[in-house]
Amino acid sequence: QVQLVESGGGLVQTGDSLRLSCAASGRTFSTYAMGWFRQAPGEERKVVAAINWSGARTYYVDSVEGRFTISRDNARNTVYLQMNSLKPEDTAVYYCTVSSRYPIMDVRDCDYWGQGTQVTVSS
Repeated sequence: QVQLVESGGGLVQTGDSLRLSCAASGRTFSTYAMGWFRQAPGEERKVVAAINWSGARTYYVDSVEGRFTISRDNARNTVYLQMNSLKPEDTAVYYCTVSSRYPIMDVRDCDYWGQGTQVTVSS
């Protein structure tokens, strides 16, 4: 059974940093793309960042470019999202995902999802 388990969310202040982790189990995802989406209350789930199977290619939505960094450790079947200079508009539930295709641009591209982790940035 495939499981994606996110961790690292929390309540922080504007300008702070957080590092999200997502550990995958149930199969090896070293040949899959991985990514992070987020969903704020009343909004659709949208892509934040994605990384290809080797880690050589990454994608970021414009609003996080230069502040967030996605990385992966295939030996640990884990993907990370380092979030710096956090803003109140980054507040959302963050979801880890895995896809057999890259780039990951839309929820329809995704094969598996984690349960989500809340990130709240106070002003």
